[in-house]
Amino acid sequence: MKTVFKMTVICSAFMSIHAFAEDFSFDRPGTGFGTSIAPIGHVAWEQSLPTASYSKPNINNDLQNTVSLQGDMLFRTGLTKNTELQLGFGGPGWIKTTLQGQKVTVHGLGDVTVGVKHAVDLNDNRMTMALLGQVVVATGNDQFTAEDNIYALSSSVQYAQNDILTTGITMRYEMQNRDLAVTAVPTLSYQLSKKWSGYSEFVYRKQESQASQTSLATGVMYAVSPRMQLDASVGAGLSGDVPDYTGGLGVSFLF
Repeated sequence: MKTVFKMTVICSAFMSIHAFAEDFSFDRPGTGFGTSIAPIGHVAWEQSLPTASYSKPNINNDLQNTVSLQGDMLFRTGLTKNTELQLGFGGPGWIKTTLQGQKVTVHGLGDVTVGVKHAVDLNDNRMTMALLGQVVVATGNDQFTAEDNIYALSSSVQYAQNDILTTGITMRYEMQNRDLAVTAVPTLSYQLSKKWSGYSEFVYRKQESQASQTSLATGVMYAVSPRMQLDASVGAGLSGDVPDYTGGLGVSFLF
């Protein structure tokens, strides 16, 4: 009887994990974020392997060439059915700058981010919405930090057009040293097969007293299991001082 009871408990736990894993989705990759909430008492770990960026030399940057790598990570855990706590870390970073044949290499750690995401119940089978409040704590090393804390409030709205295509938009409002910045990220998400999915996004960012920044990015995700995902993405800056090219690999787990 004890053996049967143990097997019943194990099977029930596994079925429960599988059930909530099917309704859960990871937020990486991409600049925007999803409306899914991490299950209560469980942790989602989203890790870049790493993210790379390349800024080609041109007249505007004095023919400076920059290559950087960043191993950022994000941990999410459910507090309630509709609310989760997030803890992010810029991770280890590496930058190589080349100017007139002179190469300078630096490395360090990035900033810490604390956030709370709340899913808003719209009573709609197709449309979902979530709000995200974040504080970026400028604890990182030189060249890997925002220098001053950033306070941000974001919203994400997604609409399932059908079983294949979902459209969405993320709006982010940041305040740093009384300077306001607004970022808009319209996104297309598509289900390619049972395990393969993808996304494409356009990013527009405008900060007070600075030129606007725009970029495009796209990527694919592979669901190894309901609790593990692999991803790959590429992007290109279209204007402003964003990196000219970005790319990265990532892995996500739900424990």
